[in-house]
Amino acid sequence: MTKDAGQGGSLHGATGARHKRRRALLRGHLAEWLAMVFLMFKGYRPLARRFSAAGGEIDLIMRRGDTVIFVEVKARARLDLARAAIGGRKHRLFARAVRAWRARNPWSSGFTLRADAVYVTPASLPYHESDAFAIVEL
Repeated sequence: MTKDAGQGGSLHGATGARHKRRRALLRGHLAEWLAMVFLMFKGYRPLARRFSAAGGEIDLIMRRGDTVIFVEVKARARLDLARAAIGGRKHRLFARAVRAWRARNPWSSGFTLRADAVYVTPASLPYHESDAFAIVEL
């Protein structure tokens, strides 16, 4: 027997949750694209997007001169909420992905490496925070 709305179940609960996740994913992809274009206008060249390894993910990897930046992109309603969304667990997983990327890209060994963040909020340009956090155990 299936639940109906009259029995305390929700006919649209799973569908609503799926729709919400999909919207969040699309918002994240748009924020990453905006961040990448913004950084390109600042002279950075994209090396990778959505790099995933060792249980961590790096939204953008970009290069300008002898600097490679590993970028975390956060889209939130306000800048303070975007900044607060990058915590200790994210730092650890991010660092694991950085180490995996470096192992696959030995040419980067002489480069300056940095963890930056780009915060995307409504009705404003993306905000680029250079050296936003330390890459732990690098």
